[in-house]
Amino acid sequence: MILKISKEYTETPGGRYIKEGEYSGEDFRNNYLKPKIEECLKTNETLIIDLDGGYGYSTGFLEESFGGLIRCGLTKEDLNIITFISKEEPDLIDTILTYIDEENTRIHKKVKQI
Repeated sequence: MILKISKEYTETPGGRYIKEGEYSGEDFRNNYLKPKIEECLKTNETLIIDLDGGYGYSTGFLEESFGGLIRCGLTKEDLNIITFISKEEPDLIDTILTYIDEENTRIHKKVKQI
């Protein structure tokens, strides 16, 4: 399955939260990204996320979209079904993977402390 953000969601991603305006990372995660991941997990399919074609991604959008998946109950292992594409800004992929790793570490530290 392929999810091209600029075609299926928007060419102009917004901020972190829905309350901050249109095309937020929170809205994207809840209404587009997480349902596609869950579908791919059920069908044992790879989800290819194409980041190209947009007019820039804020750090808030990326962290809430992808780091937020961990906060919403998906595991880092669940996210192994994702393959990212970005010919225009390949550094975005490392940034996203860092957000996922950081949130995964934060959640697991919190669990261990309880």
